[in-house]
Amino acid sequence: MAVDTPARIAVLGAGPIGLEAALYARYLGYEVDIYERGRVGEHVRSWGHAPLFTPFAANSSPLGLAALATQDEAWQLPQPNALLTGREYLEQYLAPLAASDLLVDSLHEQTEVLSVGRVGLLKGEGSEEHRIHSDFRLLLQHTQTMLATQAIADVVIDATGIYGQHNWLGDGGVPALGEPLAASHIQYGLPDVTGGDRESYAHRHTLVVGSGPAAARTVTALARLAHEAPYTRITWIPRRALATADNPISRIDDDPWPLRDERLRAANELIRSEAGHLAYWPGTAVARVLWHGGLEQFQVQLTGDHTAELAVDRIVANVGYRPNHRLYRELQVAIDPLTEASTRWPATTGEQGRGAPTSDPAMLLTAEPDFYVLGAKSLGRDTRFTIAVGLDQIRQLFTIIGDRPELNLYSGALEPRAQ
Repeated sequence: MAVDTPARIAVLGAGPIGLEAALYARYLGYEVDIYERGRVGEHVRSWGHAPLFTPFAANSSPLGLAALATQDEAWQLPQPNALLTGREYLEQYLAPLAASDLLVDSLHEQTEVLSVGRVGLLKGEGSEEHRIHSDFRLLLQHTQTMLATQAIADVVIDATGIYGQHNWLGDGGVPALGEPLAASHIQYGLPDVTGGDRESYAHRHTLVVGSGPAAARTVTALARLAHEAPYTRITWIPRRALATADNPISRIDDDPWPLRDERLRAANELIRSEAGHLAYWPGTAVARVLWHGGLEQFQVQLTGDHTAELAVDRIVANVGYRPNHRLYRELQVAIDPLTEASTRWPATTGEQGRGAPTSDPAMLLTAEPDFYVLGAKSLGRDTRFTIAVGLDQIRQLFTIIGDRPELNLYSGALEPRAQ
């Protein structure tokens, strides 16, 4: 819905999409509050050792580059084709952007949004006209003091991502028996196997669950470690059956991002080599998991094509994430029953991976006026999201909020200074 300035926009999440959305809003003259339950780029920090598979040009906006070039003459622009690690991306782009004059006073770190509703209205109450004229009420919790406060906003943009809620490693996506109790000892992210986490994996037996690029990266890193620490063992169980004999792990046809394809290709080569330190058991799932604290080992029961009982020292569950929709239970937001997406945004990318244009920005609308979901969360379990798609979402969104169909600040942003 069209919202004139001055108006207050609440942005939930200070990751790449949240910061870029807030920046776009500030350029247009809106008042902005950015609420982040951790620190800027909190999820990026968790895989900071790993490189993005998309180049810096696809992960930054013209507005962001212009803001940083204007803010600090000493700022060094990363090369457009640079494949930065998460840590480099955070240090060289996201953190300086959050500290820029346009955003620093809007940022509220260590502040979690617990719930969003409408002042005076429950989910099923009020016509669209009534709801438009009722402010959003946000319940906040300050994570360091546990103090609860509230805030009011005219527009809410949820860019919290999907990374706070992992999928389960059990068959059919249901937790394996014992998994919830053992979850705090299971690694659901990307461990730094050959770096900071090396001692946790060297000379140990690790069970890796998953069949995508993340699992491929974990397994190939463990294989490199096994050459240095010969007692390192890996059991890899993708829940899908074997793709083909030549490519056991499915690759993406004409993948536009070479690094992602390289990870999958390296994993396939490792499987075909029949390396002694790797047991590859496709079509297998975890039926039961028990953590023995005294032994610091898991007892795991497997089912499917390879039924077995085995003891492992570590479990890495690269099984993906799913969105958490609880914070807007009192809003009229429809969730797709198949993908858990809250928008009909197409997850396609165009030339150089910048988001492909869409003919209908209204695909970003929810049934709740002035409430929007952007970023990975908007696509639910669809894993094809990239930051470039999120930037295009932002551009499209503000044509709605500003009621200006031709609005595109990215095309008119200042050119960053040459190095």
